[in-house]
Amino acid sequence: MSRTQKRSGRDGATTAEASAREGGGGRGSAGAVQSVDRAVSVLEILARHGEAGVTEIADELDVHKSTAFRLLGVLENRGLVTQAKDRGKYYLGAGVLRLAGAAAVRLDISQEGVPVCREVADELGETVNIAVLDDDAAVNIMQARGTASVTAQNWLGRRSPLHATSSGKVLLAHMPPTLREGQLARPLHRFTERTVTGAAMLRAELEAVVEQGYAMTVEELELGLAAVAAPVHSHDGTVIAAITVSGPVYRLNADRLPEVAKRTVAAGAELSRRMGYGF
Repeated sequence: MSRTQKRSGRDGATTAEASAREGGGGRGSAGAVQSVDRAVSVLEILARHGEAGVTEIADELDVHKSTAFRLLGVLENRGLVTQAKDRGKYYLGAGVLRLAGAAAVRLDISQEGVPVCREVADELGETVNIAVLDDDAAVNIMQARGTASVTAQNWLGRRSPLHATSSGKVLLAHMPPTLREGQLARPLHRFTERTVTGAAMLRAELEAVVEQGYAMTVEELELGLAAVAAPVHSHDGTVIAAITVSGPVYRLNADRLPEVAKRTVAAGAELSRRMGYGF
């Protein structure tokens, strides 16, 4: 009895219906979700066995070889699996390392950032965050509160607009030009009367951010809030995050902001060194 016949016997579906499901032939969301689930299963199989052929993968997924072959083809096009030409078996590709590396960077910078952020927060008494780029937003992945903080506002995990925050401006300023221009081409939402919403003006600000080594915002996202951010570099010099000091404008005023900016830049340099930059 064929595999399709066996599957039909279990769920009462016809051979054609079973084949359509196995190939993700349905145009609806259920078929797409099933295909994604199977693709992830393929990666898990290869991670578990090291390498596997189409027949082995099809057997583990309980699908036709043609379905397994199509899944492997998509994953291979994305660089997530590679075929050993001499043996015909598949193994995980370099694309998986790229994805894992991105996740590892977030974990590493969170761990390495703890002592840096706590030291700055204790020294300045303000809230210190580390933010990374997430598509069109800056996301805070680590936070330390200073002794002068009078509110319990939690920025951890919060997505903040790139054009209206100091961390966002640092990340924008150090993006590849094509990506940066793509961001500047989007509508820039106004949060307060001080939010920069003109692409030309923001572009000039970003040039200054690169030159001076930090970004500063005063009441651009929220009234009463000021912040300074500096870049964090990875071992290859790429800017992977921004470290930010934020607080109320009555404490982070014009007289104090230069001092805070200098300390923030030093913190960014220290965290960059911990991430391997400069070695």
